[in-house]
Amino acid sequence: MTVFIALLPAYILSIFYRSFLSVIAGPVMADLDIGPAAFGLLGAAWFIAFALAQFPIGWSLDRLGPRRTVAAAMAIGSAGALLFAEAGNAAMAGFAMALIGIGCAPIFMASLFLFARTFPPVRFGLLTSLFIGLGALGNIVGAAPLAIAAARFGWRGSMLAMAVGFLAATVLAAALVRDPPPRPAAAGRDEGLWQGLASILALKPLWLIAPLTAISYAVVATVRGLWIGPFMIEVHGFGPVPAGHVATTMAAAMIAGAFFYGWLENRTGRAKAIVAWATLIEVLAFAGLALGGEGSPLAAVALFSLIGAAGFTYAILMAHARQFFPEHLIGRGMTCVNFLFIAGAAAVQSASGWFIAAQRAAGLDAATTFANLHWAFAALLMASVAIYALAPARPKG
Repeated sequence: MTVFIALLPAYILSIFYRSFLSVIAGPVMADLDIGPAAFGLLGAAWFIAFALAQFPIGWSLDRLGPRRTVAAAMAIGSAGALLFAEAGNAAMAGFAMALIGIGCAPIFMASLFLFARTFPPVRFGLLTSLFIGLGALGNIVGAAPLAIAAARFGWRGSMLAMAVGFLAATVLAAALVRDPPPRPAAAGRDEGLWQGLASILALKPLWLIAPLTAISYAVVATVRGLWIGPFMIEVHGFGPVPAGHVATTMAAAMIAGAFFYGWLENRTGRAKAIVAWATLIEVLAFAGLALGGEGSPLAAVALFSLIGAAGFTYAILMAHARQFFPEHLIGRGMTCVNFLFIAGAAAVQSASGWFIAAQRAAGLDAATTFANLHWAFAALLMASVAIYALAPARPKG
């Protein structure tokens, strides 16, 4: 309970900051005078900084503990949140998003570190899914409530309120997080940052898990975080607030998926099978969206919700990978996997912005542009799950 009380508010904000831009895309792009490509980079800045921070954070969790790691990083994130609310141009906004990314980088990893160090491995998937499911409330806050607040107070006023919340969560985490006692089993195996990373990269099963790790969360985060709002506005003529309600529906489906996968993995212990079948369902949903997304708005909302529910396998993929890490490298191992999640999201968000801009420059209409984007997402998922099928379900012996 201490982990949830200390870090869940911060994690809700972390989820908010990786998904809020789609809801206020119009006013942000207009105010900062940027197009789709720069907007995609703005969203990617958070993910790039978050991903690059994973390696020193993994070392810091193993060597310094979660308390100091979280407090220092979140202080930087608080400054970034305040700066974003006052950003006067795209460069300043991108820099602020990067600072927020650094601040959010250790929150989830510190929680997983504490779960891994204080609970048996069989409960890791369930606890992680519960934490992610509750943290996904940040997706809800960053959907319709943000759209309503931005319509009333402006996007800057709304983001200033979120920055105050980030500062409060920083104080709470610094006050309550406690480091677990060191494990005797780690004695004599104190590997440095690069040596530990080399040991992790030598684990062959992770190379088969890595492609899906880099793609699965990336496409869900990109759709929810950047393009669901513009899709509903440009293809179906929705206003900002109704589009925000659609984002809320997808966010709620993601929460439901996280809880369901946690329960299912806890009951069956079959993390690999759950992830593989869920990904295939997600591929079909993207294909359906590409083929008929411009038809019925209700069908589009249903398919976005299915993508959110089926594709939110983040916790179960993490639980699958965690089985292959030795105890003295848990912190670095999990942050290495999280790097793949977030680096993939950074790459896909940035590439999606350029993709949309190129399609528009070629004269394609909004419906065709988004259909092509959804076909690309389906192809990426299909290729990565084919490689994932070759990974072992659990360590041998």
